[in-house]
Amino acid sequence: MKKLIIINGPNLNLLGKREPNVYGNLSFTEFLDTIKNKYSNVSLEHFQSNVEGEIINKIQDVGFDYDGIILNAAAYTHTSVGIGDAVKAIQTPVVEVHISNTFGREEFRHHSFISPNAKGVILGFGLQSYELAIQSFL
Repeated sequence: MKKLIIINGPNLNLLGKREPNVYGNLSFTEFLDTIKNKYSNVSLEHFQSNVEGEIINKIQDVGFDYDGIILNAAAYTHTSVGIGDAVKAIQTPVVEVHISNTFGREEFRHHSFISPNAKGVILGFGLQSYELAIQSFL
């Protein structure tokens, strides 16, 4: 059984409430329950933090023992050298995920400190981006 973890960054705890025109009406908990049922052959965990250092700690904690990390660092994608370095330092492959098409948004969202060290990047497919990332590990 594959062991995967979804790590979500700042403000993603507000999915379902935050900017529904961009992020939809479904909470991440509701979505997670759906994909856990759909991929019952996968051990799927979830971690969310609004704190950069906690995200780095989690990446380091799981980065040598898991089969894959699905990382939506949210705004930290564009600002955190530390999260980018953490992804580079570990052995577990990371798929960078974004709900929105970051290239269709503000210019500062066009750069990622994570992408150069990620297995791949999936963006713009709403919450389905996470499911596509799961499929990439299967």
